[in-house]
Amino acid sequence: MGKNRIRREAVETDGGLHTYTIRLELVDNPGELLHALAPIAENGGNLMSIHHERGNITPRGHIPVEIDLGCPPDRFDDIVNGLRDAGVNVVQAGAERYGEEVTILLIGHLIEGDLSGTLSRIKNEAGAAIFDLSLAAPEGTQEVSSARLRLAIDTGNTNETLETIRSIASDKDFTVVEPLTGGEV
Repeated sequence: MGKNRIRREAVETDGGLHTYTIRLELVDNPGELLHALAPIAENGGNLMSIHHERGNITPRGHIPVEIDLGCPPDRFDDIVNGLRDAGVNVVQAGAERYGEEVTILLIGHLIEGDLSGTLSRIKNEAGAAIFDLSLAAPEGTQEVSSARLRLAIDTGNTNETLETIRSIASDKDFTVVEPLTGGEV
């Protein structure tokens, strides 16, 4: 998500949990990601997604990591403080406003077409958090496969987000099956 999409207010999700995004910088050593996840679990956070950009290096020579998590509002500060107490470099911590959720299907040579890269583009270019992913490759990884993506997006950005996803899919020769977003039936 771009910096312009960060909101400070929390948005309630199922069960009284709120969705938050935390951006970290980790040293490129074995076990660093696991070390960073421990304070989240210890303080009642529920992981929703992790975007670990090992191919990108920050100016300080670290690896950027973005974590979406759910937790009760009274636990969020404990999670952030737990990360800092554990020596994890917290670059940004705040609430992410996801007011809408859509589910789409991608169909094509997803695995050969760099599914990880596609997911990164959806996150970065379409401004969507990927909360759930199911992949089916019944004929094997070299053949056509499908992925069901449950996406959280900013309120009012559904059409823009879907247009960007269509463009990404077109670049990769994927088919997008998307929800209807309005209009009369």
